[in-house]
Amino acid sequence: MKIGLDISGGDFAPRANVLGALLALELLPESVSLHLIGKEEEINTVLKEKDSQESNRIKVVDAPDTITMEDHPTRAIPQKPNSSISVGFDLLRKGEINSFASTGNTGAMLVGAIYKVNSIPGIIRPCITSILPKVNGGDSIILDVGSNADCKPDVLYQFAILGSLYAKNVLQIENPKVALLNIGEEESKGNLLTQSAYKIMNDSKDFNFIGNIEGRDLFHGKADVIVCDGFTGNIVLKQAEGLYTLMLERGIQDSYFDRFNYENYGGTPILGVNSDVIIGHGISNDVAIKNMLIHSYDVAKSGLTNKIKEAFK
Repeated sequence: MKIGLDISGGDFAPRANVLGALLALELLPESVSLHLIGKEEEINTVLKEKDSQESNRIKVVDAPDTITMEDHPTRAIPQKPNSSISVGFDLLRKGEINSFASTGNTGAMLVGAIYKVNSIPGIIRPCITSILPKVNGGDSIILDVGSNADCKPDVLYQFAILGSLYAKNVLQIENPKVALLNIGEEESKGNLLTQSAYKIMNDSKDFNFIGNIEGRDLFHGKADVIVCDGFTGNIVLKQAEGLYTLMLERGIQDSYFDRFNYENYGGTPILGVNSDVIIGHGISNDVAIKNMLIHSYDVAKSGLTNKIKEAFK
């Protein structure tokens, strides 16, 4: 398996990205190799420092340009064809790598995924997820968390399918419980979107729908997959991150809340595109990069993309 990594993306690039790649290689199977995509000289400087230049599991791919966080996502891909993100998607489209991971411009990654490798036929809108640690152990996922601020009921229905497939094949949850995030458990609660989504999700044969879930139950394991529009999901995600940061600032140690540390998960896949694309946090350090690459391997190994294609035939 060949995994591509954007070396130029993120606040601590390129050094943290290269170091994270080396950490990942220590844990990934020998059959896995990494394509490090970025400025060749910068990459080789770090590899030389770590005596890793001769590794047959590393290939350096020169990409002299960088798509920054300030670049407009839609314009950046065509205007910077030699950027690490553009080159990474070209390699992915040609089949020279099996998955592509980046902590760079999230918008550019979404645009690249949709227009370079394309959405899976039948998918209305690809989406991204986030992990929510359960108090009693294990994880649930919430989707969408920002790529689709405005959604229609049929889009939420597809999110439920995507999330269920992800939970089953990557998180190894046998029959994931799918819930709709709402302001009450009753079918009649919520706005027009959630009321309409409930009607088409209820009694679905495509996933195990258990009804509405309220915000206070997000972390109690009531559901394995929580579905919402990207506007709501992003607020939930940022609130969870803010709570974790607040606890650190106040010197509060707790084993459960330690699981909110983004480093533990590294990244999340874009669900609904024709290949495995993983997005990581822009502030990722070497540990987060390592875990993003391990997650990239897990997603690719699970055959998730092919299973989504089969489900939407």
